[in-house]
Amino acid sequence: MKITNYDNYLASLKNYSESFDLKTDELVLDIIENVRRNGDSAVYDYAKQFDKVDLDSLIVSQTEIDLAIQTVSEKFKQAMQQAAENINEFHAKQVEQSWYYNKPNGIMLGQQVTALDRVGVYVPGGKAAYPSTVLMNVIPAKIAGVSEIYMTTPPQADGSINPHILYAASLAGVDKIYKIGGAQAVAAYAYGTESVVKVDKIVGPGNKFVARAKKWVYGDVAIDMIAGPSEICVVADETAPPKYIAADLLSQAEHDEAARAICITTQQSLADEIKKEVISQLKELDRVNIAQASIDNHGVIIVVDTLAKAFELVNEIAPEHLQLMFNNATEALPHIKHAGAIFIGNHSPEPLGDYFAGPNHTLPTSGTAKFASPLGVYDFTKKSSVIRYSEAALNEASNEIIEIATMEGLTGHANSIKLRQKKGDS
Repeated sequence: MKITNYDNYLASLKNYSESFDLKTDELVLDIIENVRRNGDSAVYDYAKQFDKVDLDSLIVSQTEIDLAIQTVSEKFKQAMQQAAENINEFHAKQVEQSWYYNKPNGIMLGQQVTALDRVGVYVPGGKAAYPSTVLMNVIPAKIAGVSEIYMTTPPQADGSINPHILYAASLAGVDKIYKIGGAQAVAAYAYGTESVVKVDKIVGPGNKFVARAKKWVYGDVAIDMIAGPSEICVVADETAPPKYIAADLLSQAEHDEAARAICITTQQSLADEIKKEVISQLKELDRVNIAQASIDNHGVIIVVDTLAKAFELVNEIAPEHLQLMFNNATEALPHIKHAGAIFIGNHSPEPLGDYFAGPNHTLPTSGTAKFASPLGVYDFTKKSSVIRYSEAALNEASNEIIEIATMEGLTGHANSIKLRQKKGDS
């Protein structure tokens, strides 16, 4: 893990970008076209090719779900139930209401909020199983009032689905579960197959093939975001324990070799201690090889002169997860413009948000926090404008409308208004 300064890191940041090679796109486009043309047959073939499994069905049976519920421990069930309660409580506050208002002369205007009909949730299942992702994606959709919620996740070597994921799906209320992973799952959601229902929106994280597939089908179907590798940025001063900081950096490094673990501190001595702690704690991780690659290639500690400089750098990075580990950190919130989720204090580590606190853990990555938000109930609704004019109100506005339409050369628009004008008005 390297230690650097503000200027050097800022220069490297300007050259940083998440790119995908042409071969990835070519493969993904081939998969999408194959699934679009051949449906289930193509999906079964990809299960053999990529997952090394012969499936009897793409759909998880109720028997499999019931067995999974019996298999997982009561301790896990209780933890998930409490997490689900917290996620429900937080996201219920995001519900938007339709609104209307009246103006004089018989005018009514407003905005009608309606839920999407069908949503497809993608849950990763390659390097690790993520039942927490099920809750984070399904519960907001349920609260929004989505009619049909489907879930897909890659099968294990024996053709089954991780029981913890199936329990989470049952707890959250998923309508149907598919044993499909990768770009083929995205394509199946986007265009439908004999077994897979075509959805209106695809949500949930995945590997680079899933991300690129979501990008390519966007427009035929809605998506939540293009998620890149996970990232964390910790801003800390001498009051933050180095052990905590190191552990929090590694909590993201273990996700993926391309994950970014960044610390910004005002103390050179603290930077040195953090580096030592990272090296020491790395050895204790089960996913040591993944975390090591992340730390070696993307781990960095940046020493700055002041917290003000740290905040400037944070807003340039726009991190997925931001931890503020210094005294009176809440007072710094007005200085933070760009971050997916903000964790305040030494006792609010990032995994708290991943699993339990309630806010969503599906967050903008790769600097997209500059223009994107965490997944929420609002991602599962859409809005319609409502316009009602009386005859008198339209007549009062008609000359202005005709003037604008005529200037734009749209005589049909103008004629639509002219036909409704009262005689004697011009």
